Amino acid sequence: MIDSGRQTKAYLVGGGIAALAAAAFLIRDGDVPGENIHILEQLPLAGGSLDGAGSPDQAYVTRGGRMLEDEAYTCLWNLLETIPTLDDPKVSVRQEIVDFNRAWPTDAKARLIDRDHRIVDAARLGLTAHDRIELTRLLVLPEAVIGARRIDEFFSEHFFTTNFWAMWRTTFAFQNWHSAIELKRYLLRFLQEFPRIHTLAGVRRTRLNQYDSIVRPLTAWLLEHGVRFEHCVTVTDVDFTEHDGIRRAERLHLDREGQHEEVELADLDLAFITLGSMTADTSYGDDHIAPELVRDKRDGSWTLWETLARKAPDFGRPAVFNGSIPEAAWESFTLTMRSPALLKRIEEFSGNAPGTGALMTFKDSPWLLSIVVPRPPHFDGQPDDVFTLWGYGLFTDTPGEHTGKAMAECTGQEILTELLGQLGFEDIAEEVSATTTVTTVMMPYITSQFAPRTVHDRPRVIPHGARNFAFLGQYVEIPDDVVFTVEYSVRGAMHAVYQLLGLKLPVPQVHHALSEPATALRALRTAFA
Repeated sequence: MIDSGRQTKAYLVGGGIAALAAAAFLIRDGDVPGENIHILEQLPLAGGSLDGAGSPDQAYVTRGGRMLEDEAYTCLWNLLETIPTLDDPKVSVRQEIVDFNRAWPTDAKARLIDRDHRIVDAARLGLTAHDRIELTRLLVLPEAVIGARRIDEFFSEHFFTTNFWAMWRTTFAFQNWHSAIELKRYLLRFLQEFPRIHTLAGVRRTRLNQYDSIVRPLTAWLLEHGVRFEHCVTVTDVDFTEHDGIRRAERLHLDREGQHEEVELADLDLAFITLGSMTADTSYGDDHIAPELVRDKRDGSWTLWETLARKAPDFGRPAVFNGSIPEAAWESFTLTMRSPALLKRIEEFSGNAPGTGALMTFKDSPWLLSIVVPRPPHFDGQPDDVFTLWGYGLFTDTPGEHTGKAMAECTGQEILTELLGQLGFEDIAEEVSATTTVTTVMMPYITSQFAPRTVHDRPRVIPHGARNFAFLGQYVEIPDDVVFTVEYSVRGAMHAVYQLLGLKLPVPQVHHALSEPATALRALRTAFA
């Protein structure tokens, strides 16, 4: 590893949260000048999947919202403790999140809703003795033994009908055919959520959407330190050299608005390369047009990884993750409402306090719909008389109960019709439809990181022998940690920076709930209730 120093230049491929975090750690902990850091991003905005955009006149949209949590998100909190908010430089982003959740704690009172529009007693998980045995078996098996097997290979049919699975899968977006290893990691990482899975009291939310609350302050801090953001730049290849077991990134190949460029890496230069993207090839629909399901890899993030993977066997196997779009895709939607009618009815029906951000799942819906009502404003500058709601469906190919069409084929207004039908609110459908704009989002790779895999399918953050390059993002291997979380991307960035610069700084340990006897006991009591 190289010594930290002010002569180092760093090139970060991709502008998602992993690259932004790496840039911050390079400056904060590695003493690398901001002007020596280049973030190369093919999109016009940074932030990756942590997005939020739109206007009250047109419509607002977020592709999703990542769950945050106190116990498990140690690296993210470490980062955000040193990033000031845009509104008050004396208040950190971390402190703003703490204050917001103290004032508006999550307390879901209608976590599950059945086909008859009745609120289910979700505190009763519905696990049988056999279900508990199957859960225990998965928890004690080593990952090497589990291998590439699916979740549904470890559980009998009854387990998938329980309230527990309905809540767990829709909180974390699991499908029955996803990796059993990833489920095991989630169970161990979030065991503390067992007693509160029906209320989601452990969830921490940002004051605004995560782009406005996290990405914009972080980007502003990086810009203030001189970091160079280069947009509309696609990295198409990286040349490596290897001598006596030491590997170095030698050259980056760039496409800058159709023009080929090369960046030669000097002896002290570093390359941080984001592999793949769970939001690659996102497409959008509206009130009258359904979003396209893109299948031909138009985004450069996957093609870059495929190119690099052909260079070395330990650079991962991207086909494991991007090879089955039907098993990875799902669709989300954002409602922009210019009438409070729907939200008032949801609050009356659910008993949820206004804007508590409580997830509601329609457990018997053919699309397995879930919705969240964020506390307004959810977007910077959102007017007081404009409201938003976000939702998603895990099953996009099944005909809807009220539309008769697959979710993937539906326009935004048809998805709104299905949602109102699931709620039993058809009596206000005319008013809600006339005052609501629906933006739909199809994401072909959104849960691709959950694909069944072996230990060799994801590359290490720092491959063996690497001296000046690291891999970032959701498709690297971080032992014991869980993908599909902001924490995973930030932890990988911290490992990459500290190791390449040879910093003697500790990386916070991965949270293990079983190491806390009181937490384990509470989870056990809940499972046997």
